[in-house]
Amino acid sequence: MNKNDFVIPQGSYLLNHSVGRPLKSAEQHFHQQFFAAWQNENKEPWQQWLQGVEAFTSSLAKLFNSHSELFCPQVNLSSGLTKLLMSHPRLQQENCKVLMAESDFPSMGFAMQKALPESAEIVFIGKHEDLTDAQVWQSYLAKNDIDLVFISHVYSNTGQQAPIHEIINIAKQHNALSLLDVAQSAGILEVDLTKLDADFMLGSSVKWLCGGPGAAYLWVNRKQLSLCQPQDVGWFSHQNPFEFDIKHFAYHQTALRFWGGTPSVAPYILASHSINYFADLGIEKVRAHNLAMLAQFHDQLADYMRSPIQDDKCSGTAIMHFGEQQAAVKAALIAANIAVDERHLGLRVSAHIYNDQQDIDTFITTVKRDLITKRLIKCYCELVLR
Repeated sequence: MNKNDFVIPQGSYLLNHSVGRPLKSAEQHFHQQFFAAWQNENKEPWQQWLQGVEAFTSSLAKLFNSHSELFCPQVNLSSGLTKLLMSHPRLQQENCKVLMAESDFPSMGFAMQKALPESAEIVFIGKHEDLTDAQVWQSYLAKNDIDLVFISHVYSNTGQQAPIHEIINIAKQHNALSLLDVAQSAGILEVDLTKLDADFMLGSSVKWLCGGPGAAYLWVNRKQLSLCQPQDVGWFSHQNPFEFDIKHFAYHQTALRFWGGTPSVAPYILASHSINYFADLGIEKVRAHNLAMLAQFHDQLADYMRSPIQDDKCSGTAIMHFGEQQAAVKAALIAANIAVDERHLGLRVSAHIYNDQQDIDTFITTVKRDLITKRLIKCYCELVLR
């Protein structure tokens, strides 16, 4: 059973959209790949450390069905996005236009505003729009002369899944570049970059991939790579980092041109281990398990659901709101040691491959018991007041 492979705390952990649980083998792997050469050998450990980073890009290539040289490690998505926007001539031209959703993670919007030219325009798809509908994207792309469409595969606060294949095809029809954000979907929804043929992709490892923070990544389509000339560079962006000629710089021929100065290595060594785990397990298996558990939430708590319920429109997370009982239900879940969180649409609840039937039953039972108790108290008070 996959649950035995992970470090699981007491209680029910349903916060996988935020931080995934670590593998039991992660600590030993990290010690072998990061600490061992540093602690035990009388030489610099960089050779082994850089092999660990290569293992990270190789694991991403296996997970997303692409090539390792098209991935570049990044500290986070905002940094990767900033580097990308400042590197591409089309995105630095006067009056360029970018399309993104008002529901996107704010950090992406902040980076857009600062990295694009002052004359650039960001066109927002309104919060009231259905982001699961390809026709919504079509209407915005048709009405505006868009240079780049920014697509979040999953919208974290609404639980919506964007139809990425359709959107990217529509973008091509309108001669727009496409940038896919998989921060909330990597590890739970399958992404095949070879079939998808997006122009760029950004992602991270901390959520469904259970790889910890700091191991983000930028993917660049080979057709776009030579056009990108990053401004935020360092010696590891150079084709030959060990040339040591301060007067000569040549961009790395791979996506590593986006890397920069002396790299961080620890987050990537840690993350590669779990990414390989999920690549070997198969994302389709993880999603099937997730959908089976989501179906129980949809069935038992349908009246409170605020996120989509269709398989092709929902993310890995169910979002529920309990009206006047929202605070009471949240308090009951905390008291029962059930880990969830809350955004403006409601409580966010997500089940991973290591969550089992007991986790789901405990959640549903706790919620229903609290709702029934509060309803009975309310009815009793109304009767007394009469």
